[in-house]
Amino acid sequence: MQVDARGLTFEVRTGGPADGAPVLLLHGFPQHSGEWDEVVPALHTAGLRTYALDQRGYSPGARPEAVADYRIPELAADAVAVLDALGLDAVHLVGHDWGAIVAWALAAEHPERVRTLTAVSVPHPAAMAHALGTDTEQKARSSYIALFRQPGKAEKVLLAFNATALRKMLGGVGDAPRVDRYADPMREPGALTAALNWYRAMSRADLAAVGPVTVPTTYVWSDRDIAIGRTAAEACAANVTGDYRFVPLPGVTHWIPDAAPGPLAEAILARVAGTA
Repeated sequence: MQVDARGLTFEVRTGGPADGAPVLLLHGFPQHSGEWDEVVPALHTAGLRTYALDQRGYSPGARPEAVADYRIPELAADAVAVLDALGLDAVHLVGHDWGAIVAWALAAEHPERVRTLTAVSVPHPAAMAHALGTDTEQKARSSYIALFRQPGKAEKVLLAFNATALRKMLGGVGDAPRVDRYADPMREPGALTAALNWYRAMSRADLAAVGPVTVPTTYVWSDRDIAIGRTAAEACAANVTGDYRFVPLPGVTHWIPDAAPGPLAEAILARVAGTA
């Protein structure tokens, strides 16, 4: 379905019983709402109604050109506006990768709109800012961001030779058809630039500005995540004042919704049920 919000048009995939408790799902880079396809069946079976949003830059009708339009406050404001348009007062919130950053910001700024939070892969933005400033290993893990922030060069590198570099980056999601599912939309005119603008608009100040989260929260991290190290992951707890659970998944890559949909669904359902 399409949802008009803030002068933009967002694509939203819905599923589950119409009267189920609502769950808003926010994807990461360079994916789209389809990354939740293996996770949502378990949520639907449990009676939950899911709304998987193609976020700013990923929905073709929501691609502003200015880099500043992709700052964290703008991204979080989109999610709030979509909830308003859908008539949802409060939701169980789930976000992966960049979607986790948006989810952290939304939960911190609008706790009345968030029943529970399950953040996947990326910890609280302040924990990331701390690790980037103090941990040599995390700085090395995040070194790819320097390329992503270079307009033109990043697109050229990632899309060259049938998007070989982009496909290699996505290798952990699964087989070739699954890689294609995410890589091919990024080859459409303007799509990759819009997605990379999230990185280009990012600042350590914006990350550090996200306040503590008071809602019941689960953070799911995988120990084979090439982008997020243990220092950042373990620093997350200090930024949650509500009930908190850290769920590490051994032997799983960064692409948790694709690589471990079952354990992720279990963590989400445990949080929703209040047993986490």
